[in-house]
Amino acid sequence: QVSLVESGGGLVQPGGSLRLSCEASGIIWNINLRGWYRQAPGKERELVALITVDGSTNYAESVKGRFAISRDNAKNTVYLQMNNLKPEDTGVYYCYAYRATPGMNYWGKGTLVTVSS
Repeated sequence: QVSLVESGGGLVQPGGSLRLSCEASGIIWNINLRGWYRQAPGKERELVALITVDGSTNYAESVKGRFAISRDNAKNTVYLQMNNLKPEDTGVYYCYAYRATPGMNYWGKGTLVTVSS
Protein backbone atom coordinates (compact mmCIF):
# COMPACT_ATOMS: atom_id res chain seq x y z
CA GLN A 1 0.00 0.00 0.00
CA VAL A 2 1.06 3.61 -0.66
CA SER A 3 0.21 6.57 1.54
CA LEU A 4 0.27 10.10 0.08
CA VAL A 5 0.08 13.10 2.40
CA GLU A 6 -0.34 16.63 1.03
CA SER A 7 0.53 19.89 2.72
CA GLY A 8 0.84 23.56 1.84
CA GLY A 9 -2.68 24.58 0.91
CA GLY A 10 -4.34 27.73 2.20
CA LEU A 11 -5.82 31.10 1.35
CA VAL A 12 -3.93 33.38 -1.02
CA GLN A 13 -4.75 36.57 -2.89
CA PRO A 14 -4.88 36.65 -6.69
CA GLY A 15 -1.38 36.96 -8.08
CA GLY A 16 0.12 35.25 -5.06
CA SER A 17 2.06 32.00 -4.75
CA LEU A 18 1.83 28.73 -2.85
CA ARG A 19 3.90 25.57 -2.80
CA LEU A 20 2.24 22.22 -2.24
CA SER A 21 4.13 19.16 -1.03
CA CYS A 22 3.22 15.49 -1.19
CA GLU A 23 5.19 12.90 0.72
CA ALA A 24 4.83 9.24 -0.16
CA SER A 25 5.35 6.36 2.25
CA GLY A 26 4.73 2.64 2.33
CA ILE A 27 5.53 0.32 -0.56
CA ILE A 28 6.74 3.01 -2.93
CA TRP A 29 9.11 1.08 -5.15
CA ASN A 30 8.28 1.07 -8.84
CA ILE A 31 6.06 4.14 -8.70
CA ASN A 32 6.27 5.29 -12.32
CA LEU A 33 4.31 8.51 -12.28
CA ARG A 34 3.39 11.16 -9.72
CA GLY A 35 1.41 14.33 -9.97
CA TRP A 36 -1.39 16.62 -8.95
CA TYR A 37 -5.07 16.83 -9.77
CA ARG A 38 -7.61 19.36 -8.55
CA GLN A 39 -11.34 19.59 -8.10
CA ALA A 40 -13.18 22.89 -8.04
CA PRO A 41 -16.60 23.19 -6.37
CA GLY A 42 -19.26 21.65 -8.59
CA LYS A 43 -16.74 20.40 -11.14
CA GLU A 44 -15.01 17.14 -11.96
CA ARG A 45 -11.49 16.35 -10.89
CA GLU A 46 -8.96 17.47 -13.50
CA LEU A 47 -5.28 16.98 -14.20
CA VAL A 48 -2.92 19.77 -13.12
CA ALA A 49 0.58 18.34 -13.62
CA LEU A 50 2.44 15.04 -13.88
CA ILE A 51 6.08 14.05 -13.50
CA THR A 52 7.74 10.77 -14.45
CA VAL A 53 10.46 8.97 -12.58
CA ASP A 54 13.06 10.48 -14.95
CA GLY A 55 11.71 14.00 -14.53
CA SER A 56 9.61 14.47 -17.66
CA THR A 57 6.64 16.74 -17.01
CA ASN A 58 3.18 17.41 -18.40
CA TYR A 59 0.85 20.30 -17.53
CA ALA A 60 -2.72 21.32 -18.07
CA GLU A 61 -2.93 24.19 -20.54
CA SER A 62 -4.54 26.42 -17.92
CA VAL A 63 -1.47 26.28 -15.64
CA LYS A 64 1.40 26.25 -18.14
CA GLY A 65 3.90 29.00 -17.39
CA ARG A 66 2.52 29.52 -13.87
CA PHE A 67 2.88 26.14 -12.11
CA ALA A 68 5.96 23.93 -11.83
CA ILE A 69 6.08 20.34 -10.64
CA SER A 70 9.25 18.82 -9.22
CA ARG A 71 10.32 15.81 -7.20
CA ASP A 72 12.92 14.92 -4.59
CA ASN A 73 13.40 11.18 -4.87
CA ALA A 74 15.54 11.03 -1.72
CA LYS A 75 12.60 12.43 0.27
CA ASN A 76 9.91 10.60 -1.71
CA THR A 77 8.28 13.99 -2.13
CA VAL A 78 6.70 15.81 -5.04
CA TYR A 79 6.15 19.56 -5.08
CA LEU A 80 3.85 21.90 -6.96
CA GLN A 81 5.01 25.50 -7.09
CA MET A 82 2.04 27.69 -8.01
CA ASN A 83 2.67 31.29 -9.06
CA ASN A 84 0.40 34.05 -10.30
CA LEU A 85 -2.60 32.28 -8.81
CA LYS A 86 -6.06 33.08 -10.12
CA PRO A 87 -9.50 32.66 -8.52
CA GLU A 88 -10.19 29.82 -10.97
CA ASP A 89 -7.30 27.89 -9.41
CA THR A 90 -9.41 27.48 -6.29
CA GLY A 91 -10.14 23.88 -5.38
CA VAL A 92 -9.00 20.81 -3.53
CA TYR A 93 -5.63 19.63 -4.80
CA TYR A 94 -4.99 15.90 -4.72
CA CYS A 95 -1.65 14.18 -4.85
CA TYR A 96 -1.52 11.24 -7.25
CA ALA A 97 0.78 8.29 -7.85
CA TYR A 98 0.68 5.47 -10.39
CA ARG A 99 2.37 2.11 -10.45
CA ALA A 100 2.33 0.50 -13.89
CA THR A 101 2.63 -3.03 -12.55
CA PRO A 102 -0.05 -4.00 -11.72
CA GLY A 103 -1.74 -0.77 -12.82
CA MET A 104 -2.59 0.86 -9.48
CA ASN A 105 -3.65 4.46 -8.82
CA TYR A 106 -3.08 6.07 -5.43
CA TRP A 107 -4.57 9.31 -4.09
CA GLY A 108 -3.97 11.61 -1.17
CA LYS A 109 -6.84 13.07 0.85
CA GLY A 110 -6.39 16.52 -0.67
CA THR A 111 -5.46 20.00 0.44
CA LEU A 112 -7.65 23.06 -0.10
CA VAL A 113 -6.34 26.03 -2.09
CA THR A 114 -8.45 29.17 -2.05
CA VAL A 115 -7.56 32.15 -4.23
CA SER A 116 -9.57 35.16 -3.21
CA SER A 117 -9.18 38.81 -2.33
